[in-house]
Amino acid sequence: MLTDQQLADTRRYMGYSMLGDIVADDNSDSAYGWVSAGAWQTLAHRLKTLRPEEETIVVKYLTTLATLEDAIPASGDNLDTDQAAVWYHNKNEVRDRTKLYTQWRRQLCGFIGIAPGPSLGNGITQVIRG
Repeated sequence: MLTDQQLADTRRYMGYSMLGDIVADDNSDSAYGWVSAGAWQTLAHRLKTLRPEEETIVVKYLTTLATLEDAIPASGDNLDTDQAAVWYHNKNEVRDRTKLYTQWRRQLCGFIGIAPGPSLGNGITQVIRG
């Protein structure tokens, strides 16, 4: 069974907000998805009923995502240097790392079977003219 911290991290990586003092269950979790023919389940239900082999996969996702997330702000250390000896700064490093991090977050959503949450969005940029 995932720890409370792992449950919170999974929700966050999937783009859902924190729960605070709300206990997420089948009646109160707004994160839900169509997981098989005729079956809707909440994110809370999915995470609390993982089979052992599925839990292993989710934990691997969480470990990878934590590493990718930590690398994004760390890449800012090189923003003030364009070139040093033979080393050249990748001007797209922050963007590239963020894109990879977001891709892994979406893959976690796909594995769990719940659509990305509001802070992750649907991956589509919309232009609205007014």
